[in-house]
Amino acid sequence: MEREDEEWELCNDDGFVFKREKRSRISDPGETSNPANPELDPAAEERNRRMRKKRTLAKLRSKYRSEIQQWEALSNRFNAALFRTTLGEEEERLNANEATSFRDGSSPASVFIDEHLSMAEAQEVIISDVSNLCEVAESITRVMEEERKQSLFDLDVWSSPTNLMASLCAD
Repeated sequence: MEREDEEWELCNDDGFVFKREKRSRISDPGETSNPANPELDPAAEERNRRMRKKRTLAKLRSKYRSEIQQWEALSNRFNAALFRTTLGEEEERLNANEATSFRDGSSPASVFIDEHLSMAEAQEVIISDVSNLCEVAESITRVMEEERKQSLFDLDVWSSPTNLMASLCAD
């Protein structure tokens, strides 16, 4: 007889009292000690609501922190790439100036070509770095989009409009 009582719970739905099988609920161990009807204990209901809110906010905070760290890493990589290219351009200009100073008879056309070639190489490095950053940003946005979709798929399906309203008001 004790086994039967563990599998059933007493429910009160707008004055209609009935007995139903207990649902298996994935929750924290602290929440399992709640009464069957939270309306009977408003203090416990408020405490549980605050705990859910606190957990949700902590989860959201950790998600945003990790996202900010990813964007900071991308920004640092981009700044480092820009710094490398500007240093490379300055070194190439110095080398070109030194090379032209040793060659007194060099033509202005070859200097012009060398400068443009070094600029094109620097632009190629910048473009490849930006391309890599874009790929990383696309993967981050793809993951965020999948998380949003999953949050919609994880929504509960309610059996009645009163349960839906109770759930929406609780959150």
